[in-house]
Amino acid sequence: MSAGQRLPNTPDPMFRWPGAQGVTLAGDAWGDPHGPLVLLQHGGGQTRHAWKNAGEALGRAGYYAIAFDARGHGDSDWAPDGVYGQDIMVDDLICLLSALGNKRPVLVGASMGGGTSLVAVGEDRVDATALVLVDIAPRIETAGVEKIGAFMHQRPEGFDSLEEVAAAIGAYQPHRSPPKDLAGLAKNLRLAENGKYRWHWDPRFMALRREMDKREARLEACAKALNLPTLLVRGGLSDVLSEEGARAFLALSTHAEYANITGAGHMVAGDRNDIFGTAVIDFLQREVPVDGQPRKAAHTPHPHHEGPPGDLIDVP
Repeated sequence: MSAGQRLPNTPDPMFRWPGAQGVTLAGDAWGDPHGPLVLLQHGGGQTRHAWKNAGEALGRAGYYAIAFDARGHGDSDWAPDGVYGQDIMVDDLICLLSALGNKRPVLVGASMGGGTSLVAVGEDRVDATALVLVDIAPRIETAGVEKIGAFMHQRPEGFDSLEEVAAAIGAYQPHRSPPKDLAGLAKNLRLAENGKYRWHWDPRFMALRREMDKREARLEACAKALNLPTLLVRGGLSDVLSEEGARAFLALSTHAEYANITGAGHMVAGDRNDIFGTAVIDFLQREVPVDGQPRKAAHTPHPHHEGPPGDLIDVP
């Protein structure tokens, strides 16, 4: 089952791997397979394409970066039973690591993918070398989450044209410049039997009931349990992770570093890919160096990094 036919100009995945319960995961990779493994997990409603620029930068820096579509997203299979909770996503992650030879990874996760990463490490289900959380923490803002949900629930029957899709995205993300080439939207859409353009994800994903209080308590316990190098990256314009939410995480995980990317919204990697990539690579070169020798910082390390002013949407 899928959202419909893939459109022209939709990039084919470089690889496919077995996930949990027979689901196949699709993904791309950049860099030397012998370099430190970095797994990039996107947010809800996004695809692996959200990480393309960051993946390429990591590859150039000597890391082996892999971005994969979560189940029910992009070119990965939809869950036959419609289950898309955090636990099954962690199961998928474990299956992927097994297919890759059980190499210890760096986990980089945005929003939904960050929650998956935090649970995987915090509940000792994945032995990672480092953790990067992108605009996600145990405490998030209800209004921002509801705004995302409203966007994802609109036009369930589909869009009549790419222009309509672009207008919907522009209304949701007014701080971003409109796309110059609408063909670039193809990777996020499918052509349904009725001739309308629909998003790539399984609609049952949106039916997932999120009990925010239980979610927050679980992720707080995971944050307290972290004992590996950790970086929290926040978009300075984010309405999902507030500065207060970031500080609450840092109080739970006192060794974690913090980068606040000004001029970026919730989709940090897409909004300010240049600053994001620099912050993550700087962190990894110190904590998980390619040659085993940490790079000496050019300045006195400070847990708060300010920067100057991909993909589309995200569900925490």
